[in-house]
Amino acid sequence: MNKRLIGFIAASIVSFSASAAETPAVFDAKNCKAEYPKASLLNEEQGTVSLAFLVSASGEVVDSKIDKSSGYKNLDKAAQKAISACKFKPGTKDGAVAQTWTKVDYAWSL
Repeated sequence: MNKRLIGFIAASIVSFSASAAETPAVFDAKNCKAEYPKASLLNEEQGTVSLAFLVSASGEVVDSKIDKSSGYKNLDKAAQKAISACKFKPGTKDGAVAQTWTKVDYAWSL
């Protein structure tokens, strides 16, 4: 079977905080891609999953959760696993590098 990689169709990064003094962590979407799950390819599953990541001051993901499902567990888990393994540029609070929450929408499309 041909392996297909899906890139970010739509990636939005926003902070949980309404404070202007906080900047969320970011990552390079071009270098952080999830592999389309084989079963999802066969079943032609598509959708967008909304994820939240807690990123440490060193840029590592320390926690993650699915905020809104794509409707397909395989797609949700594949996106969560792939992005959790990515290196982030840490966010800041009041101008200092800090642990912050970041939201990412990952769109799967055939």
